Amino acid sequence: MTIELVVGLGNPGAEYEATRHNVGFWFVDEVARIKGCHFTPERKFNGQVCKVPLSARNIYLIKPSTYMNRSGAAVAAIASYYKIDAESMLVVHDELDLPVGKARLKKGGGHGGHNGLRDIVSALGTKDFLRLRLGIDHPGVGRDVSNYVLGRPSLVDREQIESAMDAALQILPDLLDGNTQKAMNQLHRG
Repeated sequence: MTIELVVGLGNPGAEYEATRHNVGFWFVDEVARIKGCHFTPERKFNGQVCKVPLSARNIYLIKPSTYMNRSGAAVAAIASYYKIDAESMLVVHDELDLPVGKARLKKGGGHGGHNGLRDIVSALGTKDFLRLRLGIDHPGVGRDVSNYVLGRPSLVDREQIESAMDAALQILPDLLDGNTQKAMNQLHRG
């Protein structure tokens, strides 16, 4: 199945732009930059949307303008409007359980404590969507996860996250065309 909607998870507002929790926004911003499209606010979708024409079809990029824990409203609204099935979605998010600099694809599964994923699963009524997990590492046992994800990565960590994003961008054409296994094999090799 081809991808029709790419969701970047993050929090709106300048104070969150450079935080670990916004790596999903970073990714869709880079896709938009490469494709020469610009995000525009869409109230009916509770987010900023960019339409990218690819291979005689449109791919929609969305950055929910709700906070992370309410991302499901935006995803459900745009999916319903354009009649996009969960299997045709890619949700890009930060992942505490992956080291900084790693990017992994995952089909379905639980939310792993990620509030954005939890809300999307709840809003869609299914967990059967593709996820691009961008590693931000874990702050360690007993450390405050909220402050960590809402903090800015070091320069070295930021460079490693951007390197993981570059690797994910390389496999994006295969992924969008429905060659999920090929994309996964290539991404997970690195």
